[in-house]
Amino acid sequence: MDIATVIGIVLALAAIVGGQALEGGHLSSILQLTAFVIVIGGTIGACFVQTPLPVLLKAVGALSMAITGPRIDNKATVKLILDLANLSRKQGLLALESKLKDIKDPFMKKGVQLIVDGTDPKAVHEILEVEVEHYEEEGLKAAKVWEAAGGYAPTIGILGAVLGLIHVMENLADPSKLGGGIAVAFVATVYGVGSANLLFLPLANKIKLKLKEETTAKNLAIVGLVGLAQGENPRLLQEKLEGFLSPAERSKPAKK
Repeated sequence: MDIATVIGIVLALAAIVGGQALEGGHLSSILQLTAFVIVIGGTIGACFVQTPLPVLLKAVGALSMAITGPRIDNKATVKLILDLANLSRKQGLLALESKLKDIKDPFMKKGVQLIVDGTDPKAVHEILEVEVEHYEEEGLKAAKVWEAAGGYAPTIGILGAVLGLIHVMENLADPSKLGGGIAVAFVATVYGVGSANLLFLPLANKIKLKLKEETTAKNLAIVGLVGLAQGENPRLLQEKLEGFLSPAERSKPAKK
């Protein structure tokens, strides 16, 4: 789980509720069902109008990427590729077939299978690169849905505020109804701006960040698999792959 996402959401909500309490306000004053329905319902409706249903479903599914986050271990990927490189150097590329059952990552498994099948290294690169580009494009579409929600929510909040003021104007002769209308007017704006800047836009940016991490990991795998298909020296391949790792992850040189 990406604990930073959870902490951020909890901290943002706590700051708003805490600030309300410090000002002497009550939680019930900002819990307006009408305002919530207008802002959230209107924002979802706008997203439905803009986006095809399959993309919307992917956007909802992408929330797991922002909250739980994919488990990426580039160092383990480098080790796996180097182990395969050493094996193929000793026993040939066909020896890699025995390792297929131990490879859990579908992308890596597909690449090794292509190599075992005798696919040309250039073709291996092209096939895997197309898959990465498609994956990245689909991920960006999902992130853009949340970006769109972050753009619509404040405007829908203003719409809710106008509706609340209309309700106030219609009931000027009945003071008992003025408070509810004014509350909806202001709380709708809070919901619109708050949901956009504390939830929708941060989630969109987190999805993009996680997507970038995943595509980097896949590109690392492509470089390694192509080198494996070309029969590169494991030592040179290691130097190439460690360029994807942070300094802390790279293997330390032996002490003299």
